Amino acid sequence: MNRLASKRQLPIGIQTFRKIRAGRSYYVDKTPFAMRLVEEGGHYFLSRPRRFGKSLFVDTLKELFEGSRELFAGLAIEPHWDWSVRHPVVRLDYSGVNARLPGDLDADTCEQLRAIESDSGVAAVDTTARGRLRHLIRTLCRQEGQPAVVLVDEYDKPILDALEEADVARANRDYLRGLYSVVKSCDDHLRFSFLTGVSKFSKVSLFSGLNNLDDITLDPRFSSICGYTERDLDTVFADRLEGLDREQVRDWYNGYSWGGDERVYNPFDVLLLLKKREYRNWWFETGTPRFLIDVLAKRAGGWHRLDGMLASDEVLSKFDVGEISAESLLFQTGYLTIAGREARRGRLRYRLGYPNREVRESLNRALLDRVLGSAGAGDAQSDRLHEILRAGDLAGLEEHLRGLLAGVPYQWHGRNPMRRYEGWYASMLYSGLVGAGLEVRAEESSSRGRADLCVRGAGRVYVFELKMQEGAGPEGALEQIKARGYADRYRGRGEPIHLVGVEFSAETRNVTRFETETV
Repeated sequence: MNRLASKRQLPIGIQTFRKIRAGRSYYVDKTPFAMRLVEEGGHYFLSRPRRFGKSLFVDTLKELFEGSRELFAGLAIEPHWDWSVRHPVVRLDYSGVNARLPGDLDADTCEQLRAIESDSGVAAVDTTARGRLRHLIRTLCRQEGQPAVVLVDEYDKPILDALEEADVARANRDYLRGLYSVVKSCDDHLRFSFLTGVSKFSKVSLFSGLNNLDDITLDPRFSSICGYTERDLDTVFADRLEGLDREQVRDWYNGYSWGGDERVYNPFDVLLLLKKREYRNWWFETGTPRFLIDVLAKRAGGWHRLDGMLASDEVLSKFDVGEISAESLLFQTGYLTIAGREARRGRLRYRLGYPNREVRESLNRALLDRVLGSAGAGDAQSDRLHEILRAGDLAGLEEHLRGLLAGVPYQWHGRNPMRRYEGWYASMLYSGLVGAGLEVRAEESSSRGRADLCVRGAGRVYVFELKMQEGAGPEGALEQIKARGYADRYRGRGEPIHLVGVEFSAETRNVTRFETETV
């Protein structure tokens, strides 16, 4: 018999707790988190990126409150839960809604409410979704003799899907604000409520009517409420790890953090890796929103500064239609994560960074694709850069960089004034280098300044300084590297160090001076 055939099934794409527990599927026990939530409060909000297990956790809560004890046999919560009490559950799921046209959201919401009314025997007495939800909660509470539970999955998808149509997105936001305000008005009929989604819209814009929610997004106690920990891999999936290099698994897929000491894996990546036995961009390939790439590609000052940036809790939480910062967008959608925390002037700051190799390389290749206007262009550029730098081919590097910039469509130059800034060119080069799988540090500090890019890979070090010709002073790019000792920290390691000074012109939109020196 095939050894893998005798193992449990990998729950790829399964978001139903009952299906996982009733079948022969692997399951990472998240019920201790559910127990803590119920014991410590009653109304919660959680933001996590797509495919991190939010829907499965919501479904777990549903089965828990409905008293499906047989599904929890052997799990941590079973001996601690009062199975004699069952609560009516109202669950709204917007994961499958398509709300890009006016009226779509109301039609979908009313259909979901109609199904719950039919299943529970509650007659609708109002024509509006708000009225029906309010009546449903109160009637179920009286009918069942227990306070109800409200669960909302992917609460923000109707807004996110319509972001490119701002008027529709705002209308959907306002509609949901009114709907969710019902939850607060029915507090005396509720035992528990839990809303989850990808984004964290500001309380003013969406949750002004639901300000009693406890936001646990960055609560260290719940940092691993979604995702797999190292311990989960070592215990739950131990029989599937044979033949896989754990360091390589960590490099590719580990690294997500929401304030806790322990970092987690994206479950979707882990499950696909264990099934396919290949290191690929499984999560990234499931769909990166075009608007995210557009926001980054047009970001003034360059996207090479994103890795390692500092952001406040206010910045990470600032998300609304027409007011989306790149930092907030990247963090909430899972392309940046918390690398560390720092206290500055009595206020907490978060140091952001790419979580792992998959995201770092894939995002930067996608950015090159967008700017160069061709699918696969980022892969081709990065692969070629890797070959050049591995060989120490400095002449080839100059030729490649000229070709890279020459390939940027004229339209980008016409509508993006950032072409006049060094950050634009640094970002193009940075994305190519990162996409090549090289270790790249942007704006690395020394005692006398900051080098634009420092690169290590294949036993070599490259130190880049980039200058705009129009704004350059008497000191050239290469002279600046040497005069300010940007390469000093790399000396004495036995690796060839290549100093690369590059100067550009906004008029020619390309390299005007390329100088190198190997030390």
